[in-house]
Amino acid sequence: MNSPDHELDLGPDLTPPLGAERPERARPTPHGLIGVGLAVVDPAGRVLLGLGHDGRWELPGGKVDPGEDFETAAARELAEETGLVVAAGDVRILAVLLGGPAGPARVTAAAVTERASGTARVTEPDKIDRWEWFARDAVPSALFPPSASVLDCLWPGEERRGAPEVRHYGVTAARASEPHGSA
Repeated sequence: MNSPDHELDLGPDLTPPLGAERPERARPTPHGLIGVGLAVVDPAGRVLLGLGHDGRWELPGGKVDPGEDFETAAARELAEETGLVVAAGDVRILAVLLGGPAGPARVTAAAVTERASGTARVTEPDKIDRWEWFARDAVPSALFPPSASVLDCLWPGEERRGAPEVRHYGVTAARASEPHGSA
């Protein structure tokens, strides 16, 4: 029985009535971060990296917004961070990575494109000092850990210091080419 002072009477067993939402589930605490790291490869096989203010190099990328798929988020983040443009259909997901440092679980899509157009420029000077192209054998060792993990997917077999322990869930070519929403 509901009293005027209480909106929900949980009764003696503290079980909510059928159909009632438990108060602690109404606004759940986030348990993870979902993002994408995009390896932009130019015709010479070089990858684009930005130098962060902390002295580590990183790939373009960031959080996936609600309702976005990984490819769309990668294309959006690339444009926002570098001014380069790529169609979401020209972004390929290599793997989904799970793990990272302590704290909320980090789910990162490792993505690649070879079709970006334009000239990279610093569009977020509060985050990046400069963008540079690096040959595979000249990638700096001071890498942002999620970017190191994405590069490990792009170029497997190379040991990168700073890459966190993550689980790699590979994406098959057939699965990656299916239209959105298909199972």
